[in-house]
Amino acid sequence: MKRQLLTAIALVAPLFFANSVHAGNNQDLEKLLSTGECQSCQLQGVNLKGAHLIGADLRGANLQGANLEDANLEGADLTGANLAGANLTSAFVTNVNLKQANLNGVNLTNATINDSNVYKASMNDLTITGADIYNTGIGIGGEDANVPDWDEIVEGNR
Repeated sequence: MKRQLLTAIALVAPLFFANSVHAGNNQDLEKLLSTGECQSCQLQGVNLKGAHLIGADLRGANLQGANLEDANLEGADLTGANLAGANLTSAFVTNVNLKQANLNGVNLTNATINDSNVYKASMNDLTITGADIYNTGIGIGGEDANVPDWDEIVEGNR
């Protein structure tokens, strides 16, 4: 009898703690993980540690305070997204569109950031210790005003 009770508790217990692990809107999280698209989703505080979000469409999403540690965001579109206070420690941020995103207080410690668009993104109080940043307008002092918007580059090549 005790064994059955312990087995039942072990099976049901994760259901009670699921919300504390994922915060934000569970339907939006499920949508993101199943389709890779979640425009304007409410994902604040969500735990996406180690997630493969390659090419994800997160335009306008609220990822404030989200844990994206070790996440792969290659080719993701985060135009206008709110990532204020998010943890992107050791994240792979290559060819990511962060145009007009809120990156205030984002932790990019040991992140790899290559060829990403940060045109008109808000970037106050970034932590970039140990980050590898190439061809992206992030550095000490904030955005590099000389880095153009991707759209301007594409239009200029037509």
